[in-house]
Amino acid sequence: MPGGIIGKKLGMTRIFDPEGLSVAVTVIEAGPCFVAQVKSAAKDGYEALQLGFERRSLGKVNKPLKGHFEKHGSKSAFRYLREFRLDGPGEYEAGQEITLEQFAIGDRVNVIGTSKGKGFSGTIKRWNFHRGPMTHGSMSHRAPGSIGASAYPSRVIKGKKMPGQLGNARITTKNLEVVDVRPEENLLLIKGAVPGPRQGLVLIRKAG
Repeated sequence: MPGGIIGKKLGMTRIFDPEGLSVAVTVIEAGPCFVAQVKSAAKDGYEALQLGFERRSLGKVNKPLKGHFEKHGSKSAFRYLREFRLDGPGEYEAGQEITLEQFAIGDRVNVIGTSKGKGFSGTIKRWNFHRGPMTHGSMSHRAPGSIGASAYPSRVIKGKKMPGQLGNARITTKNLEVVDVRPEENLLLIKGAVPGPRQGLVLIRKAG
């Protein structure tokens, strides 16, 4: 199997394990995905499967994408396209369905998503800086303070933690445990939290 699948984060809930302990889980609608293109080392320089998620009409995409889907024998378009590297993709063919059968309870997975955007944030929120004194005449409460040295090196060092854009970044949460697999509902229950908002796109890859 390709070792990964595309999904959509539905939200979080909790279930009870066989010992009666409450376990926080993220519910992901994973698949079904369909092979949109099989990439080979001879033709493309690397081996991978291009998977499509969420079918849509060919009339809903632009001409380049429509031509891409028709060239590889797809009868419909997809809202999302993502690639998964693997060895020996020749056993797959365009249009083949990829489901949750590759996952089992207890598997370890890495989940990739885009974190929630929090806009322009200061150093306290962005980097967990401490604030300054609030009394005794202090006029430096949430300011970052000095950011550079004196005569040498006379510049701000690269990578200095400063205010700026927070969130809206590609995040990978590694080594999460698969708690339950429900192929008939296309649902994957993963222990703990994964990046992104509800309805956010995520990629689930097998760890290791």
